[in-house]
Amino acid sequence: MATTELNLKVVAVEVKDVRFPTSLQADGSDAMHTDPDYSCAYVTVKLANGLEGNGLTFTNGRGTEVVVQAVKSMSYLVLGQIVTDIYKDFATFWRSLTSESQMRWIGPEKGVTHLATAAIINALWDLWGKLLKKPVWRLLADLEPEVLLSVIDFRYVTNCVTKAEALELLRQGQKGKEDRIKVLLEKGYPCYTTQAGWLGYPDEKIRELAQKYLDQGYTVFKVKVGKNLQDDIKRCELLRSIIGYDRTLMVDANQVWEVQEAIDWMKHLAKFKPLWIEEPTSPDDVLGHAEIAKALKPYGIAVATGEMCCNRVLFKQFLQAQALEYCQIDSARIGGINEILSVYLMAKKMGVKVCPHAGGVGLCEMVQHLQMWDFVALSGTSEGRVVEFVDQQHEHFVDPCVIKNAHYMAPTSSGYSTTMKPESLAAYVYPNGTEWESMFAKGLFHDPRK
Repeated sequence: MATTELNLKVVAVEVKDVRFPTSLQADGSDAMHTDPDYSCAYVTVKLANGLEGNGLTFTNGRGTEVVVQAVKSMSYLVLGQIVTDIYKDFATFWRSLTSESQMRWIGPEKGVTHLATAAIINALWDLWGKLLKKPVWRLLADLEPEVLLSVIDFRYVTNCVTKAEALELLRQGQKGKEDRIKVLLEKGYPCYTTQAGWLGYPDEKIRELAQKYLDQGYTVFKVKVGKNLQDDIKRCELLRSIIGYDRTLMVDANQVWEVQEAIDWMKHLAKFKPLWIEEPTSPDDVLGHAEIAKALKPYGIAVATGEMCCNRVLFKQFLQAQALEYCQIDSARIGGINEILSVYLMAKKMGVKVCPHAGGVGLCEMVQHLQMWDFVALSGTSEGRVVEFVDQQHEHFVDPCVIKNAHYMAPTSSGYSTTMKPESLAAYVYPNGTEWESMFAKGLFHDPRK
């Protein structure tokens, strides 16, 4: 074995439970998740030459330890591998994680095992970017269409998009690519804010934050709904009074309604002209979403969903059933970049806009790369598309996302923007981090070790 190959051997796979006490301020609160502590399972893949790749899966506090354990259970599949061999046949490697003959029983390709898969896969993409000294969006855009396709497992989706069709879409996306890269580097990619719309915020805080983001150049805002209709009407009135009707408003119910309830509720909110209702019902109910989409079409309200969509197969069904008009991929809910690329290809073929979900720990950092690749090398447009931005936890990353005039600016550092600062890890690793020790001592949280 060549020395270079030995240097590229994976010698360690480490995983940490990292949590932030966002429930103290109701940051991230919605009708379903009333007291979230934004957290992540944070994976580090180390090579013999000292290079490290970092990846993560966003979680909501309790239960992060379960994802951490799943990563540990899967790590034997990565340990000892020559990392370049993984990249040469990435689709096969991806399938080895998702189809591990015993662990797949507690999935398959959904839930905890898929969240763990995403964290590992995201770390491997970060590592690939660092090896090639490119940000991941650029790495993806520079891959030849045939090579890009080699990272995707097309099993179960060929009745929506075949490999040959995907290759043609990617070849078409090569035209004008360099011009779009220039536009991206100059202007960035448009985003919207959810920061003024958390359900647990008092009116005064909503008013203050809406004005703040308006002043920063935002024209697209999202507000959480679904717990109390009268409160929702007041909150939408409040936001519209600040942003006016020449700017865009979306609403998000985070899965709390029955199908008919969603239709009836949204008829009451239709006067506020929302562009979309996000996650109106169970994230698995394809036909329910289709029914809602059909009923709300006369009111000019679209359906958006996908942040809790568990794999490419469910996305395929949503697209085939015309159950969503805005496809919301999440960088860690399904199995990392490899699987997300298949969803972008299906959405492109079906003429559906992708507007990624973001906001949790590291999600903004990751999805910016995905949407920038789509703009540069697949859809070729940002028209009618926008990426979520939530302004929290970015300070814990070495290369946090940068927003200027309500646009994500293209990352220039190598990797997937997923490396956390050592001091943040020391403070917020659960339950032994210094900040957690301090909060336990103050009685703000129960110490699980007691």
